[in-house]
Amino acid sequence: MAAKIGDDPDSLMALATVFCLRNLRKTMCYQGYRNKLCLRSDIFLPSEICDKLVNTYMELVHTDSNFEPQESFFQLFSDPRSTRLTRVQLREDFVRDRDLEAIKKQDLIKLHLTYCNNLSARSLKTLGCFRETLVSLCLFGCSNIFYRKGGAPLACGEDEEDDPVNPVSRQAPEKDFDFRGFSRLRLLNLGGLPDEIDAETLLKTLSTLTSLDLSGVQLARAAFLTQWKERMASLVLYNVDMSDELVSTVLELGKLRHLDVSRESRRTSKFKMTRKVLTAIVQRLVNLVSLDISGHVMLDNCTVPHLEDAMGRASTEPCKSSIYPFQELKRPLQFLGLYDTTLCNVTHIPAYKVTGSKNEDQVLNAIEAYTEFRPELAHRAINQLFDIARIQHCSQLLRALQLVIAALKCHKYDKSIQVTGSAALFYLTNTDYRNDQSVRLRRQVIQVVLNGMEQYQEVTVQRNCCLTLCNFSIPEELEFQYSRVNQLLLKILEPARQEESIQRIAVHLCNALVCQVDNHHKEAVGKMGFVKTMLNLIQKKLQNRMCDQVMEFSWSALWNITDETPDNCQMFLNCRGMSLFLECLEEFPDKQELHRNMLGLLGNVAEVRALRPQLLTPQFITVFSNLLDSEADGIEVSYNACGVLSHIMFDGPDVWSMEEPLRDTVMNKMWDAIRSWDVTSRRNINYRSFEPILRLLPQGIAPVSQHWATWALFNLISVYPSKYCPLLIKEGGIALLEKVLELDSSDADTKDMARKVMEQCENFKEEPMEINPGQEVVNGQQRA
Repeated sequence: MAAKIGDDPDSLMALATVFCLRNLRKTMCYQGYRNKLCLRSDIFLPSEICDKLVNTYMELVHTDSNFEPQESFFQLFSDPRSTRLTRVQLREDFVRDRDLEAIKKQDLIKLHLTYCNNLSARSLKTLGCFRETLVSLCLFGCSNIFYRKGGAPLACGEDEEDDPVNPVSRQAPEKDFDFRGFSRLRLLNLGGLPDEIDAETLLKTLSTLTSLDLSGVQLARAAFLTQWKERMASLVLYNVDMSDELVSTVLELGKLRHLDVSRESRRTSKFKMTRKVLTAIVQRLVNLVSLDISGHVMLDNCTVPHLEDAMGRASTEPCKSSIYPFQELKRPLQFLGLYDTTLCNVTHIPAYKVTGSKNEDQVLNAIEAYTEFRPELAHRAINQLFDIARIQHCSQLLRALQLVIAALKCHKYDKSIQVTGSAALFYLTNTDYRNDQSVRLRRQVIQVVLNGMEQYQEVTVQRNCCLTLCNFSIPEELEFQYSRVNQLLLKILEPARQEESIQRIAVHLCNALVCQVDNHHKEAVGKMGFVKTMLNLIQKKLQNRMCDQVMEFSWSALWNITDETPDNCQMFLNCRGMSLFLECLEEFPDKQELHRNMLGLLGNVAEVRALRPQLLTPQFITVFSNLLDSEADGIEVSYNACGVLSHIMFDGPDVWSMEEPLRDTVMNKMWDAIRSWDVTSRRNINYRSFEPILRLLPQGIAPVSQHWATWALFNLISVYPSKYCPLLIKEGGIALLEKVLELDSSDADTKDMARKVMEQCENFKEEPMEINPGQEVVNGQQRA
């Protein structure tokens, strides 16, 4: 069998790393003074392992709600004699000044800090500790790192605690810091540098840079960039206001291989990307292999006439380029960013990878290129992928899913990404694509969807996430996150004014999750407040005199969660469940499915001997007795009402303390009801076990209960023999039916049905084994 997409297993290194991080005290660490986490003295970890531990730790913190961050985690890497760090990537507000200080003795080669808004100027001092070894540094989106806390002077190792709640409040900008001494630094990303910090002053001591990212930085003078004209290989000026001076300066950087002068949107651009400018870039920057001019206004004279563009098959050869300036390229570009430009729509583009919105490939390239540092563009590209998956067909399913999953993980705190990403996942996981997806890939989808539900209570995100979960086999595919998904759904259903559509989907999911699962799962969910939540929903619907899908699904969910779980049945009674049952019955006398669900639930309650006395009241018995005559939903309501009464009758006449109705009167109605049912009726019910029915067979205290149980078995094995004959045999039902035949108290009709059940099971056992064509049976086993 061919492997499904996304089925590559995790490496042993990845699995071992996650295991160690989840079990630090059992593997690498011990509990020290004041519960401080300390590294064991016999541990020495090389950089390959330390780097993996730190970077995986950050990923788990941001993507796994069950993972508990450790307050002193970074202290484990404070001593380079036992731990070696070289390449570290930290992101988001979780990272604090003291974390960087903890690793200041390490010889870091690469340090990437992204959106770390809780870092202050205190961390700039720490950066100085890495000046002799650092080759690659990213401070993208860490604008607060250039500000002192409370106006205090630049310092390292202060005892003041980082504010655990509020990000760094901007005080005085730190203008004394520069990169003097960072002699090995080659790659620097200062995207989002505050306007108060002068880039030229900050960078003037860095003579060895080969890659510089100044995204969003406003340059007062561009000429200083020419100090690297003999070295600079990569320059990113995303969302930097272009000018003739800046263009002239860039054209002097003759060693550039990658140039990015893109913008977020054409609407914000005053600069016109003319044919002359593009031609100059191609002619002067002869080493370019990557160019991004996304978001620029392009003048019409850049492209060949439409008729010429439409000729022939799409080509990457520069001489055939539909974009005039690129006809002068010596070879096709490896990458060309044309997102949000008119140029992406032409036929012949001399580049192997193009971002744009013309087709699926361009859109996926855009998501891939812009996710990490440009969520505003990734958001728009994912929205276009959503349209492709919804209206057309996604031909690169694995890549599309992996890119959307990566975007949702990377930007867990970006609402726009979460909205568009969850919407795209809904269409990328539906039945059209399902057969091509591996278990591992679908689990990754479930995890990012649950992350979104956890992070955002916003209506659109919640709806998208719930709808996406509906694309999975429930409960099977959600079982690995069973507790978490139930908690999230119950949280969604808590608000009194939750939107109707989300309520309906969430209740449907809750119902599906407690259907066909083991009892310990049901008991665990019951303890989360499942029963009370469903009854609260029912109460609200009653107040509004509305019987809709939410009402019916809620009763159905209660029916499922109380199946063979006495604790949940007890909760139902404790939370005024019987009062709501009576109110619903009175308010909605003609709602057949509602009645079936309610009576099915009460059948579960009646199976619990200790709870039956609470049902044995004149009011309840009269209601159950009247429902015996119901023809709602075929025989289901009458059947379930009779089941409730059968268990009550099984307790004998001694517990029947009421004067009205009489026990014999109710039993006579039960006999009449059972004899009126068609034994060939198809059922809207699913038994996982016959145990509650079988216990009513070998007894003479309530022959009518025995008759109901025998009829139930006869009906089920007659209509669904392949499903229920093996179950009856497995649970010892044949021996119990033989006892029915031996008892003098058993009714003649009951005995007749018992014989037919036994015959049906005997015939089922004697039927020849079905063998698929092309197979033979050898030694009792099938062989192809």
